Amino acid sequence: MEKLWEEVRELSLGTSTQVERLDSPPSPLQFLRDFVSPNKPCVISNATLHWPATTAWTSDSYLLQTLASATVSVHLTPTGRADALAPHSSALCFASAHVQRIPFPFALTAISNSNLDAKFVAYAQQQNDCFRSEYSGLAADCETHIPWASEALGCLPEAVNLWIGNHLSETSFHKDHYENLYAVVTGEKHFILLPPTDVHRMYIRNYPAAHYSYSRDTGEFKLELEDPVRYVPWCSVNPFPSPETKDAEMSEFPLYFNGPKPFECTVKAGEILYLPSMWFHHVRQSQDSRGRTIAINYWYDMQFDIKYAYFNFLRSIDDLTVGEVKCVESFSDASACDSGDE
Repeated sequence: MEKLWEEVRELSLGTSTQVERLDSPPSPLQFLRDFVSPNKPCVISNATLHWPATTAWTSDSYLLQTLASATVSVHLTPTGRADALAPHSSALCFASAHVQRIPFPFALTAISNSNLDAKFVAYAQQQNDCFRSEYSGLAADCETHIPWASEALGCLPEAVNLWIGNHLSETSFHKDHYENLYAVVTGEKHFILLPPTDVHRMYIRNYPAAHYSYSRDTGEFKLELEDPVRYVPWCSVNPFPSPETKDAEMSEFPLYFNGPKPFECTVKAGEILYLPSMWFHHVRQSQDSRGRTIAINYWYDMQFDIKYAYFNFLRSIDDLTVGEVKCVESFSDASACDSGDE
C-alpha cells in the first residue's frame, strides 16, 4: 500500500502537497488532457470575475430582495457538522442535520445568528440541484454551466448547488461520484484532499444512521437513531482532532496520520476548484466581512470506467487485508456491519 501511495504521487500527482493553480481558465483540451484524464485537481484563478454574482451577492439587500418570496432548505446542527460522525450513547453514529424549509429572509437571519455557544448552526446546503430550483431567482447572476468544462466533459451539469454558511460550517471527509467544479463567490473554502488510491487511509466503517431534530420552543437538538436501524459506510478520520482526543485518534488511524500528507488548497472568491470524481475531501470555510461564505458547485456525471472498477478493487483489498471496516460496537444487528457501497 505504501508503494502505491508513493507511485501515485511520483508518477501522476506530484510530490508537493499544494494543489496546482492556473492563472486563468484552461482550454477544454488542456483541462481534459492535464486534469480530467489523470484525475488530478486544480484551482483556477480569475474564473468567475465576470459573474454579476461576485458583486451582487455581497449585498444583503440584493439577496433579500431577489429571494424575498423564495422558500429554501436550511440544515440545522448544534456543531456545524452535518452528515458527519457524532457521539450517541457510548458509540458513534452517522448524524444528518435537521432540515427546515423556511422563507429565505429567515434563513439568512438564522445563518447570521449561528453560534456554537448557543449550540445552533444553520447552513443552506441542500444538494438536490437547489440552485436551479430554490434559488432560481439568482440564475442570471452566474453561468448555467462552466463552458470549458462542459465541452471537455461532453455534457452539461447534472446538478448545480448553492451553499451559504459561515465559518462554523464544516464538511467531514467523503467522496462524490461526480466531476465537481466548485466556485467560491464570497469568503474562502479550505479543502483537504486525498486521491481515491488512498481509500484505505480513510478507515471507512459502517455507522448507524441518526437524525437531529430541533425544537424551536426549547432551542435544543435531539439526536435519534433511525428505526429500523440503517448503517452508513463513512470515513472515520477527523483531520483536526481535539487536543483531548488527538493521541487516541492518531493511534487508531495511523495510516492517515503517519502516511503522506494530504493535498491542501484554499479557494478564494473568484476561483474554481476542479475536484475530480472519487477524491476524498474535507472542507472548512472562512467567512467574508458580513460573516458569510457563499459558493456554487456544478456536478457533472463521472465516467464509470476502469478507474471506478480499480477503486472498487482497492476497496475490496482494504476490506480483506487492512481489516479496518469493523462493526460499530454497542449497537445491535451485527450483520448490518458489512462494508457497503457509498
